[in-house]
Amino acid sequence: MRIAIVAESFLPLMNGVTHSILRVLEHLEDQGHDVLVIAPSTHAVADAVAEFVGPVEVVHGAKVHRVPAVPLAGYTNVRVAMGGVYRVKRILADYAPDVVHLASPFILGWRAVQAAHQLRIPTIAIYQTEVPSYAARYGVPFLENWAWNRVENIHLLATRTLVPSTFALNQLRGRGIPRVAMWRRGVDTARFSPEKRDAGWRASVAPGGERIIGYVGRLAIEKQVEDLAALATVPNSKLVIVGDGPQRAALHEALPRAVFTGFLGGEELAKAVASFDLFVHPGEFETFCQTIQEAMASGVPVVATGRGGPLDLVENSRTGWLYQPGDLAGFRAHVMDLMGDDAKRRAFATAAHASVQDRTWPALCALLVEQYLSVITGEPVPEPVRPVAPVRPVVEPVETKRGVSL
Repeated sequence: MRIAIVAESFLPLMNGVTHSILRVLEHLEDQGHDVLVIAPSTHAVADAVAEFVGPVEVVHGAKVHRVPAVPLAGYTNVRVAMGGVYRVKRILADYAPDVVHLASPFILGWRAVQAAHQLRIPTIAIYQTEVPSYAARYGVPFLENWAWNRVENIHLLATRTLVPSTFALNQLRGRGIPRVAMWRRGVDTARFSPEKRDAGWRASVAPGGERIIGYVGRLAIEKQVEDLAALATVPNSKLVIVGDGPQRAALHEALPRAVFTGFLGGEELAKAVASFDLFVHPGEFETFCQTIQEAMASGVPVVATGRGGPLDLVENSRTGWLYQPGDLAGFRAHVMDLMGDDAKRRAFATAAHASVQDRTWPALCALLVEQYLSVITGEPVPEPVRPVAPVRPVVEPVETKRGVSL
């Protein structure tokens, strides 16, 4: 197949969207597919190269076509694509893909879904980021309705929408989005493993031999990392925060006893996660939460907020605990429960590790390719679906009264 992936964000920015795209690109390269990635530029020079020279980057066999972009105010490593529908339409027309994959579409993805629709190219839209709910966290709640309207219009126009969790599936169904199917995320169970636990790394961040409570993720407002202050006085513990972002300085002040490692990747990240005693995630706006899966694959139990993707990933009283959003006393109580009982924590860790062993990226990406073929041919996804994880069947198209403005 010829596949165009339109990425709302991409390298060098590493986040959940970029990570998923990279794993998909690896699989598509292994299978011999031809892929073009359309993504925001990294700087002004890249703008000129993309405009006049064409794609010059190659990532896992895919050419990367950069479109002009500007830094997002207050978050300069995030770049927002500029331009209109015509620019993307011209790129797609020249490439002539069989299918367009829209990775967490919102700005560039909105132009791409319109362009593909006009060119009669089928589209798969991946709902991965709950952008509208960020509005209140960033102090602009009046933008939430506008943002939901944008999300609805994108997914109403897409040939099919894929979501990573039951929560996201129900969320979009509740907003009248048709043609929705489940596509979860894989985890690298070789990279993230209990075998990566490292006594030297533990001693470097907790020299007093404390048990380690760890968080991994962007240090941004929507992640609610400041809620980890509820754990500041958990006895015999050290809070370790892995990641970077615009909130880092403020979080240093709010959590003065915590260890901030900055961004870690590759084997350094795998070693850090496996060296935690407990993984925590306070964010309420996760459509999936890949870092929870990575912690579980590393043999680390989880305490997370009971909303969004964690509802599918964490099984209460078996692989971890979920707490009600906003209930920081409950959050602390669950952490205390596991930090104070070594036998229970080990039992939860063993169950967590076992629960993700069949969620490999190659298997999940094979399911994605089946979705590509389905929208290209108009045929349903083949049955039976591989037992990689609980995957719901494709939702049949339904009539909707909403119109889509082009």
